[in-house]
Amino acid sequence: MRRTDLLRWLGFSLLVVALDRVAKYIVVQVLEVGERIPVWPFFSWIHLQNEGAAFSFLSGAGGWQRWLFVVIAIGFSVYLIYEMRRLPAERKLQGWAFALILGGAWGNLIDRIDHGRVVDFVLVHYQHYYFPAFNVADSAIFLGAVAWIVLMFRDARRESSARAEANAE
Repeated sequence: MRRTDLLRWLGFSLLVVALDRVAKYIVVQVLEVGERIPVWPFFSWIHLQNEGAAFSFLSGAGGWQRWLFVVIAIGFSVYLIYEMRRLPAERKLQGWAFALILGGAWGNLIDRIDHGRVVDFVLVHYQHYYFPAFNVADSAIFLGAVAWIVLMFRDARRESSARAEANAE
């Protein structure tokens, strides 16, 4: 792995953090907590404060979960940076996937350390069915995770094909 690749991926992670911070700043300045602005029949801007993790997991746990999520985010960040440093130069897509996840983790980590909760502001819904609100950091984590999973399946398929060809010889 080249140092320039690692710096590019870390720079991209910082860009994700910056976009997340700016979006959350705007939401906090413009909307009161709980205020909702419908944009389309299936999409609204909203200002929510989430003390939990994905889908408000552990949101009502009394405060201890804040530090659990901080430790998890820091630990996973260290793991991702370690993996990014080990990636061969040809594994650029994997690096970008890790960078998305890392940037998203850092974006939410800053909220948790500063405020003990994460600002969520994107609300997708259909009639009275609502998907839990999310933010830029959550979106980056999701996209990075999907890319990582797709790459793992692609790699597994390639390895399976290579084994099949080797056994056929």
